[in-house]
Amino acid sequence: MTKRARLVAGVDVGGTNIEVGVVAPDHSVVARAKAPTPTDGPDAVLSTIADLVSSLDEDPVALGVGIPGVVHRGEVLTVPNLSHWTERVEIGDELGRRLRLPVSLGNDANVGLLGEHVAGAARGADGALGVWMGTGIGGALVIGGQLYGGSRGAAGEIGHVVVQERGALCGCGRRGCVEAYAGRRQMEVTATALQAAGRTTRLFAIRDELGKASVTSKVWKKALEDEDPVATELFSTAIDALGVAIGSTLNVLDVPLVVLGGGLVEKLGQDLADRVATATAPWVLQEDPDRRFVASALGDDAGIVGAAALAREQSA
Repeated sequence: MTKRARLVAGVDVGGTNIEVGVVAPDHSVVARAKAPTPTDGPDAVLSTIADLVSSLDEDPVALGVGIPGVVHRGEVLTVPNLSHWTERVEIGDELGRRLRLPVSLGNDANVGLLGEHVAGAARGADGALGVWMGTGIGGALVIGGQLYGGSRGAAGEIGHVVVQERGALCGCGRRGCVEAYAGRRQMEVTATALQAAGRTTRLFAIRDELGKASVTSKVWKKALEDEDPVATELFSTAIDALGVAIGSTLNVLDVPLVVLGGGLVEKLGQDLADRVATATAPWVLQEDPDRRFVASALGDDAGIVGAAALAREQSA
C-alpha cells in the first residue's frame, strides 16, 4: 500500500482557529498546520483551509472538514459562531475543486466526538454525549455505537438547549440557550458589560498581557487561578447552565458516558469535567452510578482525527 493510499486530511474549523492535520490509518496525526479563523465570510475560510492543506508536506487521498454549524447532506445550513455566514453554503464542491480531493463535511462537535470514539475517551462506547466548550458550546451523540446526526444534522446541539426562558441573547438569535451563558464568546460579552457597569476584573488586562485578541481559554484559566471575581462568577454561571442542559439531555437519552472537550477543557482538564458532573447531578431523574464524565483524551486533535475518520469512511 502506498503512502498516498494511507493518509487522509482532517480539518477542524473553530471560532478562533482552523486546525488541519494529516492522519494515518492508526489515527495518529503525522503533520499539522494552524491559522486564525477569518472573520470576513465563507470564501476566506475556504481559502485558509485550502492554503493550510496545501502547505503540508503530505499527499492525502481525501479531506474531512468539521464546521461549527448544522451540516446536512453536504450543505452547511446554520453557522452561528462564524462571522458573515448568513446563507446556506455548499463548501464541499469548492474545496474539492481547489484541492482535487473528495471532501466530506460534518459538524465540528460531531467529528470531535467521532475522533474520541475511534481513538480517545469514548473509544468503543455504545452511547455517549459529547459537549465541546469553546467559542460556543457544541454537542454530539453516539447512539448504538454510531454517531447520530438526526433527520437534519442537528442532533446533539446541546448548546442551543434553552435553560432560561427569555434569558440572555444567544449568537443563534434566540434567548436563554446554554451557549449564551457558557460559550466563551458570550461570556466575554457579559464580562465587558459588567466592567462597563463598574465591576472590577483583570480579564482584559490578562488578555493584553498574554497578547491575545480576545478572552481565550488560556486567559480564563489564568483569571480563574487568580480568583478574579468576575471570571469566577461567570464561570460558575456557565457550569450551572451546563448542568441544567446536560441533566435534561440525560433524562431523555440516558447515555452512560459524557465526554467534555474544547479549549476550556483542554486548559482545565478533568477538574472541569468533575465540576460539570457535580452541577449535572441535581437535574438527573435517574442516577446512574456507572455514568462517567471524562475530559477529551485527544485534546486539539479530536476534531482533526474525527474529520479524517469521516472522510476515510465516506471515501472507502
